[in-house]
Amino acid sequence: MSGTPLPSSFDGNTDFYDENRWQKFSRRLKEEPLIPFGCALTCWALYNASRSIRAGDANRTNRMFRARIYAQGFTLLAMVGGSMYWQTDRQKRKEYDVVIAEKKAKEKNEAWIKELEARDEEEKELKAERQRRRERLEKRQAGLGADGKEKVAAEKKGVLEKVVEEKGVSSIVEEGEKKKGILESMSGLVWGKK
Repeated sequence: MSGTPLPSSFDGNTDFYDENRWQKFSRRLKEEPLIPFGCALTCWALYNASRSIRAGDANRTNRMFRARIYAQGFTLLAMVGGSMYWQTDRQKRKEYDVVIAEKKAKEKNEAWIKELEARDEEEKELKAERQRRRERLEKRQAGLGADGKEKVAAEKKGVLEKVVEEKGVSSIVEEGEKKKGILESMSGLVWGKK
């Protein structure tokens, strides 16, 4: 048997399925008006019974208590009859709720899968970019070869020697710093120069 709900007279009415508590209460009152009527009759019988007790009329009190029992029986019959009458629509309502819950779960799962796919694409792009950079670096190093590496090292050494010749070694490390110990240098860094 298929999982789709059976057709109903409420199929075209989306308000039937998407309703708040007040709408549901008013719909149920319209569907089963005899239940609130039976409750009202019961309350009326109890009120009149309490009035007759205060008045001291025992005969009227007994009649009102009997009326209360009849009203409660009427309410009970109305509940059972209405329950039997509206049972199929309630079953369809439950099936619809299950279908909606499955649909929401499926949408949530699809959104989660899309998010994972997007993250996977980002990861692949990052890996591809890293691979391209690695390949460019390897090409650059391969193009330089052993002579190129030596040239780069020589250029760095030449720049350092040039700085030392122009400014002198004393400009790189001050005289006062040469005489300090490690502890004094560290305290100077932490507390500031004195």
